Amino acid sequence: MPPIERHVQISKERTGKEYREIHEWLDGDAEKKAERHDITKMYEYAKMFEQKYGLEGADEYIQHIHDDLKGKFGHLLEDLAKALTETLNYFGVK
Repeated sequence: MPPIERHVQISKERTGKEYREIHEWLDGDAEKKAERHDITKMYEYAKMFEQKYGLEGADEYIQHIHDDLKGKFGHLLEDLAKALTETLNYFGVK
């Protein structure tokens, strides 16, 4: 998952705005981070950011979650591919 500053940079490149408050809200409080990334609450949180920043703010919240999911699952898939290759090599399957 990208650090807050990377999320801010991505938002600025995409929209011309940092949306720092959104990224800090999501990642800034370690005790609430998992709750704030809960995809079952995306509708609720997106509406909250839409009310404050408009549709673009809601989109940036969703994009933050997307980027984090991509990062997490990207690493998982890489690790799985490596483990599969090592296991097949162990058993002589190349």
